[in-house]
Amino acid sequence: MKRFLLTIPLFAAALMTGPAALQAATGNWTSTVAATESGHLLGNPEARTKLVTFVSYSCPHCANFEEQADAPLRADYVRGGKVSLEVRHVIRNPLDLAAALSTECGGEDGFFARHRAMMLAHKDWMEVASASTQEQQQRWSSGNLAQRMQAIAGDLGFPALMQKNGVSAAALDRCLADEEMAKRLAATSQAQGQRFALPGTPSFLINGKLLEGVHSWPTLQTALDAQP
Repeated sequence: MKRFLLTIPLFAAALMTGPAALQAATGNWTSTVAATESGHLLGNPEARTKLVTFVSYSCPHCANFEEQADAPLRADYVRGGKVSLEVRHVIRNPLDLAAALSTECGGEDGFFARHRAMMLAHKDWMEVASASTQEQQQRWSSGNLAQRMQAIAGDLGFPALMQKNGVSAAALDRCLADEEMAKRLAATSQAQGQRFALPGTPSFLINGKLLEGVHSWPTLQTALDAQP
């Protein structure tokens, strides 16, 4: 009888589908993702501590944060359901827009993998951008949205990067030509910057409050550990 009772949670989980089933069976929230009005949420949507990160793909400090924070943030805070993580884009320039359109391309379940891939490759593609020729920069700023975004993405190697994360070149081209998405990303970024008076990137909210003077993983970790 005791052995049968212990298997009931797993049996119930078997009747569920998707990330909720995995969480129910394992207590691991790191596979639970959802789109939000302003970004993408990882973890328990009912977490007591709700962390929002504002990041720009062209920002080296954001790339450093991702490299340092991703593993401990997932393992020590998100996994058990104590903290949820929401990523929101900050669009500062055309490179940010092309990168954001690329990470937005594909299913919601894959966003965080695409986001991390873009961040971890930051140094490589920003070196290419920094060494870009006048001809390249002309192509990046001429023509319609699709032509500009596809020129940036192609020169910086985004198609190969996204293909490793399940997005075909043809699909990426369609996403880079999505004017409605581009306008929404830019408008949301501008509105969020004004609403929270963001001083730069990365910046963070905890339970809706902007953390002043917190722009790195060590300082954010201290703030998270101080939460009840």
